[in-house]
Amino acid sequence: ASTASTASPATDRVTLGTSKLSVSATGVGAWAWGDRSGYWTDDWKGARSENLEAYKTLLRSGVDFIDTAEVYGFGKSEELLAEFASDAAGETDLVAPLLATKFAPIPFRWSAEDVPKALEASLRRLGKKKVSLYMQHWPAFGFGADGCNERFLEGLCLCYERGLCDAVGVSNFNADRVKTAAKKFEQRGVPFASNQIQYSLVYRAPELDTGVIEACFEHGVTPVAYSPMAQGLLTGKYASKAADKESVTGPRGGIFTESRLSDTDGLIQTLREVGDVHGVTPAQVAVNWCMAKGTVPIPGAKNASQALSVAGCLGWRVSEAEMRALEKAAAMAPKSPGAPFEKW
Repeated sequence: ASTASTASPATDRVTLGTSKLSVSATGVGAWAWGDRSGYWTDDWKGARSENLEAYKTLLRSGVDFIDTAEVYGFGKSEELLAEFASDAAGETDLVAPLLATKFAPIPFRWSAEDVPKALEASLRRLGKKKVSLYMQHWPAFGFGADGCNERFLEGLCLCYERGLCDAVGVSNFNADRVKTAAKKFEQRGVPFASNQIQYSLVYRAPELDTGVIEACFEHGVTPVAYSPMAQGLLTGKYASKAADKESVTGPRGGIFTESRLSDTDGLIQTLREVGDVHGVTPAQVAVNWCMAKGTVPIPGAKNASQALSVAGCLGWRVSEAEMRALEKAAAMAPKSPGAPFEKW
């Protein structure tokens, strides 16, 4: 059979790392909700109603793992999640969201206490007393970074011990940092859920080059994959041969050059062929490949249609043969640039 079934979307779940957190096998990233940076939209207020419909559709479909951060929209993403929860309060067919947010190691944050302090501010924006998962968004860097990173891990322990989160995690950590964090959290009895990293068919460095995914698996940590569709590249809607090709707006236009789009056509075609077998889209195949590799992807969803697409990734898996075909095609495509954090 070409499909490795996982029973049903409702039972397609993953327990994150050493925690007791059971989440939908794909989550969703709320980076674009309330975006005031201009990266995803120049009208976040105008997009609010569509984002709300995405939120409701996700929870109605069983996608309960929602990832945000204090820096997304400079706090607006977290505030919108509180507003969306209030707006949807009367709807009884929605599952409860499992919220994850992140601490930013920005200048003038030096101490362990800065971490729970930041989480308390996030909780006020989210309208919550506790989040499911709290993470360090990237490693501190520059002068005194090693000491800061040690204190930030201590701060994550304090967040858990004070009952502000059900589990802790990290993001953009290299293999050595994952090992260091795992040792610290194990010593303190703090559940280590995840390392959130960039990972997709066109960015496999954590798996093939840097040993990050191996380190995660070695220490029982779940890799959470951001940009699983390479910021839209793997949807096929920008493909040079697409009949209804869409134009790329905003900063991504500098990444999605015509030559890069053309050089990705072979991979898009393979994604389409695999999708045709399962009755799904290239985007859903790209996300499902990440799931089949043992990660929990968090694609974006800006409206109800995209939310339904995310939900449609649950309940099935690409086969081993399909994975090999996808990876062979991906090897011929241009690689996505990695995040600079990974080298800090």
